[in-house]
Amino acid sequence: MITALRRVLFIAILAVIWEVASRLSPVPDFMFPGVLQVLETLVTGIIGGQITEAMFRSIGRLLFGFIIASTLGLFLGYLIWRFKLIDDTLGFLVVALQSIPSIVWLPLAIVWFGLGEAAILFVVTIGATWTMTMNTTSGFKNVPPLYQRVAKTFGSSGFHLLRTVIIPASVPQIISGMRLAWAFSWRALMAGELLGAGGGLGHLLETGRSLGQMDLVISVMIIIAIIGTIIDNVVFSKLDRSVQKKWGLSS
Repeated sequence: MITALRRVLFIAILAVIWEVASRLSPVPDFMFPGVLQVLETLVTGIIGGQITEAMFRSIGRLLFGFIIASTLGLFLGYLIWRFKLIDDTLGFLVVALQSIPSIVWLPLAIVWFGLGEAAILFVVTIGATWTMTMNTTSGFKNVPPLYQRVAKTFGSSGFHLLRTVIIPASVPQIISGMRLAWAFSWRALMAGELLGAGGGLGHLLETGRSLGQMDLVISVMIIIAIIGTIIDNVVFSKLDRSVQKKWGLSS
């Protein structure tokens, strides 16, 4: 409760500073809108359906791309951990691909898939896959050898060893990978939707920029921040605490 009150008070102070700075600033209102103007645009967009429709469209794309990226990341991470040849080849390539920003894939996405859903999905998936792969690989590699030796002593091997020892011991690292992959998916999604195809929050950002409506741009930014905070606290943080408690890593 105390933490929640501190956060609310902190946000309120920032909002007051923002509103005062906007009113005293010589910059025109459309370039530096105040809190009240942004909140009015936000509420109007949600009630009118403009922001709501874009939000659900973006979340749908995000979830689809995130699921694909997580599945690919788990599979590739397993292959890199399991086979030395793949680790020396694909593992090396994944590290290189991880350093490429998602927006760099946009020209290829446009050429290969055109201005449509497929291009956006491609950018979202590619933006999160490598992060998930690297964290999964790290999780598998960091399983204490003692666990594996004990399991093998009791006759565990193959898929049984993977299911009962390797994956459970890697879960904290895998969850961290999913957390990062979710964040990277958001970044990639916004880059993809700036293409202007199929609507979405990224398209609203571009619309606000082209029309000079900074209140709309900031409203979309607030929506993205709220969704990200909710998912992180409701899903990933709770999941992480549950796993930490289950494995005796926290009380």
